Amino acid sequence: MVVFLSTFPGCSDSSDRTTIRFWVFGAEGDVVEQLLPEFERENPDIRVRVQKIPWTAAHEKLLTAYASNSMPDVFQLGNTWIPEFHMLDAIEPIDSHVDTSVVIDADDYFEGIWVTNIIDGELYGIPWYVDTRVLFYRKDILHDAGFSKPPRTWEELYTLSKRIKQNAGTEERYAMLLPTNEWVPPVLFGLQTGSSLLRDDGQYGNFSGEEFQTAFEYYTRYFHEGLAPVGITQVTNIYQGLTEGFFAMYITGPWNVGEFRRRLPEHMQDNWGTAPLPGPDPDGIRDTPGVSMAGGASLVMSAGSPHHEKAWRLIEFFSRTDIQIRFNQLSGNLPSRLSAWEESGIKEDVHIRAFYEQLPHVVPLPQVPEWEQIALKIQQYAELVSMKRMTVPEALSALDAEVDRILDKRRWILSRTD
Repeated sequence: MVVFLSTFPGCSDSSDRTTIRFWVFGAEGDVVEQLLPEFERENPDIRVRVQKIPWTAAHEKLLTAYASNSMPDVFQLGNTWIPEFHMLDAIEPIDSHVDTSVVIDADDYFEGIWVTNIIDGELYGIPWYVDTRVLFYRKDILHDAGFSKPPRTWEELYTLSKRIKQNAGTEERYAMLLPTNEWVPPVLFGLQTGSSLLRDDGQYGNFSGEEFQTAFEYYTRYFHEGLAPVGITQVTNIYQGLTEGFFAMYITGPWNVGEFRRRLPEHMQDNWGTAPLPGPDPDGIRDTPGVSMAGGASLVMSAGSPHHEKAWRLIEFFSRTDIQIRFNQLSGNLPSRLSAWEESGIKEDVHIRAFYEQLPHVVPLPQVPEWEQIALKIQQYAELVSMKRMTVPEALSALDAEVDRILDKRRWILSRTD
């Protein structure tokens, strides 16, 4: 693990300055270094010490810091990690800070993102940047299949996929890429049918329920009918695969906007687009996207920090609309504040607009510390069904049984607190 430490002098290191330790993950650390001098000029009584940690080491690093009672004052936290660190009593509730803040207004955030930071009725983080999934597609291939616009419903998506496959005239080309080493696609379809994924306050799996089973049967149809490739060995480079027409549609996130712009050849740059996700619509009247997952990262304060007031000032700084806009310009990460979308004009970007349309229609994943273990199991059983090694009912029954075992400790804890 490689760790970089940075300090920002701003003014003299006098003894009356408070040092705030700030942990940042991935490439965001480089951007933070460019923005912090302004914070220190505005807050001469604070010095910020930044520790940059690779995402691959972040979770272990945080748990080690918790075990050794050496948590940073402020740190970045993926919103699926918030339940785990809440369970450890490692993060500080911040409702009282928000209530008196002149910077942060809950109404200026996407509601589905904001609620990922609420556990048991208390707020623990402020969304820093947002993430969700939309549909990336080849415009010409859709046009040749008779679609002047991307599909809005499951039925349209299925019809389009069959036409693309028919037009391809070969078994080696597909309509969609639904990588079987990813848990996101089957979960998205499940969220769209209204599945809770878990039941009884997150104590048991709910994958055999009617909603998820409906979604899972729809998802696996794409593999069984040759509309999506089974396995991942056939796709070694998604950018080349899209360019060559190996597939025409792909569900992915905002980081790939920049990657598509960099990696697709020049002749393809006007030939790809993004769209909100289609959703189930048995009545054929859908005028809003299907839901997608609420993702991104938040800024939180350590419960054990002795500097909550000054740590909060740092969180407020990175939450300001002007700083959100600059953070987006430097990193490409999507702003969490609606005002930043409006003032920057980013929502008018031809490839970013779909995310702006999708983000009001996102829902949080189950707020349990065991979610990442559960997600891995979903992916494993989805792959087995795609390869016809299990039927849908067999797989979902087995998945529920495994998830119930994963959640055994949660049930025990909850029984002790009742």
